[in-house]
Amino acid sequence: MKNRLKVLRAERDWSQADVASRLEVSRQTINAVETGRCDPGLPLAFRIARLFDVPVERVFEHDDA
Repeated sequence: MKNRLKVLRAERDWSQADVASRLEVSRQTINAVETGRCDPGLPLAFRIARLFDVPVERVFEHDDA
């Protein structure tokens, strides 16, 4: 699954630690999602979308490759 988390975070000048704190997860979790090492579960995916005030489809996209 591809995601735009790093781009959305950069647009707000937030660090991974900033996002992690706001979502109450570890910075390592944010890093793993950004780098595609893990896909978030639906609850976290929707929390991320709400944090950035965008539809979940704007953050995450299925990678058909």
